[in-house]
Amino acid sequence: MPGHWSPYADELVETARKLVAPGKGILAADESTGTIGKRFASIKVENNEANRVAYRELLFSAAGMEEHISGVITFEETLLSKTSDGSRPLVDLLRDKGVVVGIKTDKGVTPIPGTHGETATQGLDGLLERSQKYYELGARFAKWRAVLKIDVANGCPSQAAVQENAHTLARYGAISQMAGLVPIIEPEVLMDGAHTIEEAAAAQERVLAAVYKAIQDQDLLLEGTLLKPAMTTPGAESTQKVSAADIAYYTVRTLSRTVPPAVPGIVFLSGGQSESEASRNLAAINQVDKLPKPWALSFSYGRALQQSCLKAWQGKKENVQPGQAAYLARCRANGAARMGKMVEGDSASNETLYVKDYKY
Repeated sequence: MPGHWSPYADELVETARKLVAPGKGILAADESTGTIGKRFASIKVENNEANRVAYRELLFSAAGMEEHISGVITFEETLLSKTSDGSRPLVDLLRDKGVVVGIKTDKGVTPIPGTHGETATQGLDGLLERSQKYYELGARFAKWRAVLKIDVANGCPSQAAVQENAHTLARYGAISQMAGLVPIIEPEVLMDGAHTIEEAAAAQERVLAAVYKAIQDQDLLLEGTLLKPAMTTPGAESTQKVSAADIAYYTVRTLSRTVPPAVPGIVFLSGGQSESEASRNLAAINQVDKLPKPWALSFSYGRALQQSCLKAWQGKKENVQPGQAAYLARCRANGAARMGKMVEGDSASNETLYVKDYKY
């Protein structure tokens, strides 16, 4: 990209476009050791390195996943791990399929004093050196999660939280681009609360406007970034009834008011939606035809791609094939939803995956 300061400018643009190729999206497999432990506890599997490697090997080796998955976000342990037999790096299973390797680079959240429980994200110290190391290990994109909440009665998201998280996301983005990693910008406005879909849209617009102002201030290459927002939905405790078409309309309207057309793609987080909701709502978003959609609208799902897989696997070697079959079914369904279609006879679960105050 002529004129941009990143020495990797052309590569960043190419990688970002590859990640949002038609019919494809991103697997978020970047759960921290603690979070994967909670997932394993739900199927009574011990949280040790051998089991973590075995589970991620199941995902990464699934034949045909590359037809629907363009990239995988990993946790640092995974990037450094070898396959179960110790013969090669675990992420080589992805690279062999042409799947782009990504890495979670934030260090979790910390409270912002003086606010009603709002948080800032840590990890900028040493980020350039870590990102350069990750690039050398084969990573080509990064992810950084900022967390904001809606609490209308207490004025959340507060201006302090919005400004802090916008600035930090932009700084992370610039550092990532300096190291050759496409930054996925993730300002997650949580589902927690009883707010309406209109209140969610208003909060998201404030947050995204601030994020893109900060990104402009830091002179990021927009064409070499992706956005990972939540869909625009009522709060998890809201009694407001909305359809997939309502969610799709408000989501696209929010984005069309705030996200520059130069951004190549938006990869939604599932945010606690059930597998069924995550696919249905993504398909509806891609069917919206009365609003501008200059970006690819895809997915970067964790729980909504893995829940059925975990239940089928149960930590047993003899269940690797059923686990992979369940995972591939979700990959196919969301690949279709990325194109505005639903898979006939999809057996997606309607079980809620919502976790209040969700932490990675």
